[in-house]
Amino acid sequence: MADSADMEQLLAAFKKFAVRGDTKAMGKELNGKNWAKLCKDCKIIDGKSVSVTDVDIVFSKVKQKTSRVITFEEFHRALQELAPKRFKGQSKEEALRSIVALVEGGEPSNAGVTKVAKTAAVDRLTDASRYTGSHKERFDESGKGKGREGREELVDKTGYVGAYKNAGTYDSKTPDEK
Repeated sequence: MADSADMEQLLAAFKKFAVRGDTKAMGKELNGKNWAKLCKDCKIIDGKSVSVTDVDIVFSKVKQKTSRVITFEEFHRALQELAPKRFKGQSKEEALRSIVALVEGGEPSNAGVTKVAKTAAVDRLTDASRYTGSHKERFDESGKGKGREGREELVDKTGYVGAYKNAGTYDSKTPDEK
């Protein structure tokens, strides 16, 4: 069996994959999909000696009959089952150490995740400095949205019409009469 530092790292990897894709997961149980992802991301599945089918069969073997998930103890048994198959030329203990070394520190990868498109067409469409008409009024010079001022006609209650140039000068033009 592996030493306590290896077991802690193995448990950390188990928890990372256990919570993957499930917001309600506590990290104590690993479902079949995440087990297969762990095996794929940690390079346990090599396509030659261990395939996806082998991983699914081992998962079904170690889990309880009515359960759909495995605990950490069952996870460790599954690794013990896969180790001799993955590392054929080694003894069971060496194979287990080798497979634990593959899983230690493993994290779910984000391969295939959709990325933001940065093409010329998208840049041209989202460049607020090139907007015209009423859309131009919704953004300031830096391209940041103005919020409510950009969407609604706010009423100025000064008593002057909108484009009047001498607004606020009435008091200075009229003589004070007392």
